[in-house]
Amino acid sequence: MPRLLSRSLLGATLLLASGAHASTLLNVSYDVMRDFYKDYNAAFQKHWEAEGGKALTIQMSHGGSSKQARAVIDGLPADVITMNMATDINALHDVGQLIPKDWATRLPDNSAPFTSATVFIVRKGNPKGLKDWPDLLKDGVQVVVPNPKTSGNGRYSYLSAWGYVLKQGGDEQAARTFVGKLFKQAPVLDTGGRAATTTFMQNQIGDVLLTFENEAEMIAREFGRGEFEVVYPSVSAEAEPPVTLVDKVVDKKGTRKEAEAYLSYLWSPEAQRIAANNYLRPRDPAILAEFADRFPKVDFLPVVKTFGEWPQIQQTHFKDGGVFDQIYSTP
Repeated sequence: MPRLLSRSLLGATLLLASGAHASTLLNVSYDVMRDFYKDYNAAFQKHWEAEGGKALTIQMSHGGSSKQARAVIDGLPADVITMNMATDINALHDVGQLIPKDWATRLPDNSAPFTSATVFIVRKGNPKGLKDWPDLLKDGVQVVVPNPKTSGNGRYSYLSAWGYVLKQGGDEQAARTFVGKLFKQAPVLDTGGRAATTTFMQNQIGDVLLTFENEAEMIAREFGRGEFEVVYPSVSAEAEPPVTLVDKVVDKKGTRKEAEAYLSYLWSPEAQRIAANNYLRPRDPAILAEFADRFPKVDFLPVVKTFGEWPQIQQTHFKDGGVFDQIYSTP
């Protein structure tokens, strides 16, 4: 077992042991959700205790989504897993047999409590004039984007660019050429969204960062609002980050009731407002309308309708030797 994973497992084991006299939930999540779950966890704990639940400790683990899913499959004892696309959760069934195949039917909206769009983060003043997907292919433009084989963030950027070509009337070959050139503009492929943000903002590499719109707010809080600009491209694949409890873990630990309540509360009005305050698009239409000023209208591409079911997308584009490997390695 890799050293990093061993440390993660050891840390999680110690946390669980220290919380032996109170229920402990471990939420294994992806890179750019730190702020949301920091706010949400406090709200849920207050709600849970108000409803008569015993004291509950909530621990978080963040990283590139596919790496996080792999860690859970390899033994990281997540009670719940909150990812940014279904493929990473599907792997818990397909590879680890940790959850049922129909996990997505257990909660509303295919178990995705909010949505998000892919945006461009550009340098102050947008000196390269980057307004839409074709601008990213200009000579000399460096694009910072996470690796789509390890990051859902990167996969949504890939699919958004591919979908842009299709919306313009291009065929699959045109999309392959376009997306291949886009990723060749990347000076580095980080494993997750937060690492890509560090590359762009802290290390000052690149002209544009491709990320989710909620990451833009996190960047503003950390680095200041005057240091960058947010550009909404004409087309974005609609990100629908799903959640599920990990059946084999919660049944072993006896935390199914707590895990179910923790996830169900994501659809509550309070949680939906917390999502909106963290620049995640709430599912509740009334709450989305309350925050309309921070969510520009986007031409969303429905992923499954456009590209097929997620297992098919993963197999075609992101498996070893798939389309991404083919276009990224082609001279």
